[in-house]
Amino acid sequence: MNTQPASVNASDLEGLNWFKSSYSNGGGVCIEVSKDLVGVVPVRDSKNPHGPILVASGAAWDAFVDQLKH
Repeated sequence: MNTQPASVNASDLEGLNWFKSSYSNGGGVCIEVSKDLVGVVPVRDSKNPHGPILVASGAAWDAFVDQLKH
């Protein structure tokens, strides 16, 4: 199993399709994620779409979401 995160360049993050959780209530404290890249999940603050983007490995994102569910 390859545990190395995929390499992501700034240009890879341009033009992504972003979405919020269906549980988002529009209160302004949301994150947005993109499913456009293979093996990684870009995450950004919905209030600051031109700000920094955190890129998590797919496995790390899955573990994070799993912990939120429990």
